[in-house]
Amino acid sequence: MDLLPLYQTLDQRRRPEDIAELLLPLLRDQLTPRELATLSEAAAGSVRRGIWQYTSMAEDFARPMGGPKQALKAAELFQHSLPAASAEAPGPNYSDPAQLQQLLEELSPRIGKTPGQNNYLADRLARPARRAAGLEGLSRRRYNKLFRILRHLEAKRQRLLQAGQQRGFQLVSKHGFAHEISYADFARDLFSAAFVAYYTARCNLRSEFTIAGQQRPYDAVSDLLFRRCRDGQPPRPVLLRWRTKAPPLPPPTTTNWWAIAHVYPQPEVLARLPGEQQGQLLGRWTALLNELADFLRQTWAANTFRRESMVVKRGDDSSTWNVAAGAWNKARDNWVNLLYALGMDFVLDDVCPGKVMRLMAADVVAWHLNTGGKLDPNTQVWAALPFPWEVLSGAADCTKPLVAEACRHAGLDPATSGWLAPRPHGVVPFRPTPELVHGVSIASPYLARVLRRNRVFSGKPAPDSPLKAPPIG
Repeated sequence: MDLLPLYQTLDQRRRPEDIAELLLPLLRDQLTPRELATLSEAAAGSVRRGIWQYTSMAEDFARPMGGPKQALKAAELFQHSLPAASAEAPGPNYSDPAQLQQLLEELSPRIGKTPGQNNYLADRLARPARRAAGLEGLSRRRYNKLFRILRHLEAKRQRLLQAGQQRGFQLVSKHGFAHEISYADFARDLFSAAFVAYYTARCNLRSEFTIAGQQRPYDAVSDLLFRRCRDGQPPRPVLLRWRTKAPPLPPPTTTNWWAIAHVYPQPEVLARLPGEQQGQLLGRWTALLNELADFLRQTWAANTFRRESMVVKRGDDSSTWNVAAGAWNKARDNWVNLLYALGMDFVLDDVCPGKVMRLMAADVVAWHLNTGGKLDPNTQVWAALPFPWEVLSGAADCTKPLVAEACRHAGLDPATSGWLAPRPHGVVPFRPTPELVHGVSIASPYLARVLRRNRVFSGKPAPDSPLKAPPIG
C-alpha cells in the first residue's frame, strides 16, 4: 500500500477535507457504516469535490527561496560550471543553505578568501597579498567584484538559514514534530498513519479573526481514527447485499505509538512508549526549548513589546515573535507531558518556565472589551513571572509554587489551564475549513482570492485601481 502521498502532506498545509479524501480509498473497506459516514462528511468538502475545485489558501508553509539567482551570478562571474541536472541526479538546490555553502567553499579559494570573513577593510587582499596568492593577473576592480559577490552570497545564505529556522518554528508551533517522522515509521501501520496525517492537518488550521475561540484540532474524525489505533484490529466490515461473504480481514498490525507521539503526545500515548523513546522525546523537546529561549531573548531585546498587555503596536515584529511564542508553548506543553509520563514532574518544583504570550491585534482586544470581555488572564500570569530565557539560563528562579500562585491571582486553575500539568481536552464536531482573508471567513474561494489580491482586511492602504480578479489556476 503506497502511503507516500499521505506522508508528503506532513510537511505541507493541506486542508483536513483533502486529507480525508486521501483516506477514503485506503480505509473504506475497514470502517463501519457509521465511521465511513463520518469520514465521508469530512471528505465532502475537499477541493476535488468542490464547485471551484481549488482553494485560495496556500497549501504549503512558506519555504525559503531566492538562492539560485545569486548562485548563478556568482558562477557566471567566476566562469564556474554548475552541476547539470539529469534523470538520475537532480541539479543542486541553491535555496538550500548547505548547497550554497558548498558553492562558497568551491569559489572562495579562487581569490584567496576564507568563507565567513567578509569585512571590506580587514579581509580583502591588498596588491602584495594578491600577488603572493597567485592573483597578479586579476585587476583590483575585478577582485573587488568577485569578493563582493561572495559576500552577498554568504549574506543570502545567512538569510536562508534564518528563514529556515523560522519555518521550522512555525511547523513545531502547529503540529509538533510531525514533519520529522520518517517514512518507514509513518508507513508501519495504516490507522496510525491515517491519524497522524489527519490530526496534523487539523493542527495546521489558520487562526480566525474571532473572539469565540479557535477551532480545536481533536474533532470527530480524529477521535474515530485514534480509537481505532487504541483498540487495535478493526472489525469485519458489514456485509453488503451483493456480497456473498465478508472480505478477509487485513493482517493484524501494531499501532505505531512512536509516530503518534510526535504530533499527539498526550499522557495516554506517552504511557504506551518504552522508557527509551520517552527519554528521547524529552531530550529533543528540551533542546528545542533552549534554542527557542535564546531566539525569544534576542527578539524581545530587538523590540519594545508591552508586556502587561501584549497588544501589538506599530513597529513591533509581531510575526517573528508570535511564531516563536507558538513554538515555545507547544514545546513546553509536550515537555511537561513527558515529565509526567516519566514520573519526573518533581523537576517543575525547581525549574518551571512559564508560557509565552503572543502579541494580540488591538482591534481584537477592543472587540473583547466592547462585548464585556477582558484581557486574557494568561497575560497577567505571563507578566508576573520571570522571562523563560532567564529561567533556563539560571538568571532567575521560577518554581511550581510561584506559577501556581500567579495563576490563582489571575483567576486561573493551575491544574487545568496548562501552566503546571497536561491540559485535558474533549472531542469537537467536525467543522468545514473556512476560506480566510487575514483571518476573516469568506464563503467563496474565488472571492477570497480577489479580496486578498486587493489587500482587503490587511490594514494596508487599498490600491487606487478597482478590484481586479486574478486568473484561476
